[in-house]
Amino acid sequence: MAFCRLDHLVVNSSPISSAQTGVHEQLATLVARHADPAHPFRKPVTDYNQRAFDASMAAWRAAGEPPLILDTGCGVGLSTLHLAARYPDHFVIGIDQSADRLARNTHWDGPEPANLCFVRADLVDYWRLAHDTGLRPARHYLLYPNPWPKIGHLARRWQGHPVFPFIVALGGQLECRSNWQIYVEEFTSALNQLSGGTFRTEAWQPDQPITPFERKYLASGHTLWRVVADLDAQALTGRRA
Repeated sequence: MAFCRLDHLVVNSSPISSAQTGVHEQLATLVARHADPAHPFRKPVTDYNQRAFDASMAAWRAAGEPPLILDTGCGVGLSTLHLAARYPDHFVIGIDQSADRLARNTHWDGPEPANLCFVRADLVDYWRLAHDTGLRPARHYLLYPNPWPKIGHLARRWQGHPVFPFIVALGGQLECRSNWQIYVEEFTSALNQLSGGTFRTEAWQPDQPITPFERKYLASGHTLWRVVADLDAQALTGRRA
């Protein structure tokens, strides 16, 4: 497997600062509103995002439609490369809205895995298109999303956004990571609210960082947090209950 070189990285990342001290008191109300069929999310899907989604599906089909991994908000794509190398029997789609980030040097040594593609698209549209198509990823990653740490930023975080029910409905093994404990605790709370699960936030130490942020936060002495939710297993348990 190829590994990344990030020796040049300046490790002086400050911890996230926020006046918020726990899960936002309005989170459960916001999640319930977004999941209510009486309040459908009506934002039109742009033609550009539809074309980007179609292109990624064409690449996946050309690979024979193996189990699918979504690396959402992949940034420079280093995590996508690592995931493709780690799961060679899967196909990984790295999605980011920034052409600049996707075009940057990832400092990847050796040949790039062939079982992946990158797509520039807005995640809000991509997730809804994936849901409406009936896509069922085997694994789904949200690695170090923008935490929007101000108390008034709740609706900008994925767990407070109208698209969150679509994320959960895609199923698969969903994993969110952050260096802000509150973000992952909120994500976990919203997951449990919509899925009926009992998933837990945990502190963890990766064997090998797979994103530049992950490497930087570790080198800066931050505690990393994650939640891993097997939504397909939870749905099966719920049906049996």
